[in-house]
Amino acid sequence: MAIKFQYNKTSLQQLEKQLKVRVRTLPIIKNKESALRMEVKRCKSEAAMLDEKLEREIQAYEAMFALWNEFDPSLIKVSDVHLGVKKIAGVRVPLLESVDFEIRPYSLFNAPKWYADGVHLLKTLAHTAIEREFIVAKLGLLEHARKKTTQKVNLFEKVQIPGYQDALRKIKRFMEDEENLSKSSQKIMKSHQESRKEAEA
Repeated sequence: MAIKFQYNKTSLQQLEKQLKVRVRTLPIIKNKESALRMEVKRCKSEAAMLDEKLEREIQAYEAMFALWNEFDPSLIKVSDVHLGVKKIAGVRVPLLESVDFEIRPYSLFNAPKWYADGVHLLKTLAHTAIEREFIVAKLGLLEHARKKTTQKVNLFEKVQIPGYQDALRKIKRFMEDEENLSKSSQKIMKSHQESRKEAEA
């Protein structure tokens, strides 16, 4: 990205202002990037833990597989999922607050004894699966934000700040050269005038 500029004081001041903004903003963006990186790492380990938990719960479900033929799956259903929003390093991410289940009444006398355990197991399984979905969504948002922030850090650090510094150097050199030329020409004119005066005298 080439920085457009002109060889004058106005352009010099504008570039200095732009450079100052970027130099001041860079540490803030770097902090955001490291916060997002840590959060992504934490989120990945949380997702892995939930995967393991889900796997264990599915195994517990499969251990009772023979009994599930007697179970009425319409007894329990998810009625509502309560969401929240949390800001992590300026990124809004979904937050699972709670899951509401609707459990249809059933006869404790006519139903097998393990029905209560079955309902509890299904509630746990559904809650873990929903929680995992939220973590995966959160991870996706954080990863995207981290990539964008890393790109911005690289843009500022490797492209824009050096580009502005180089442009400022060029303008300053040009203006110095111009000033030196102006002084030299003034000296030459002065010496010409003096020699003309001496010739006239």
